Amino acid sequence: MGTWRNGSGRLTVAGAAPELDRHVDLEIAASYGTRRRGLLGRAGIEGALLITPCNSVHTFRMRFTIDVAYLDKELKVIDVRTLKPGRFPLPRWRARHVLEAEGGAMARWGLRPGVRVAVQQGVG
Repeated sequence: MGTWRNGSGRLTVAGAAPELDRHVDLEIAASYGTRRRGLLGRAGIEGALLITPCNSVHTFRMRFTIDVAYLDKELKVIDVRTLKPGRFPLPRWRARHVLEAEGGAMARWGLRPGVRVAVQQGVG
């Protein structure tokens, strides 16, 4: 992916066949201010938030449990964690992007280590 910009987009999680692909509404946080704010102050999120560049997050002052997927530079999932509010997990040094969603969403989407995702900016 070239230059990342704040805005909307679409996340595609590849299925076993193209008709099984999952398409998820996406918010992109690429500037310092939007990355820093993340999901703070929200009661939930429809779809997912891509924070880039990023290799660590925290859930202090969060209102809900989130799923976190750490992605490498090719948008391949390195790790997926579910974090309750008030947590500060260790950074994933190979990660270049972090994907956040409401707790349980990533399992429904089939997002797990080794899966590669695609991002389209400006869609949605």
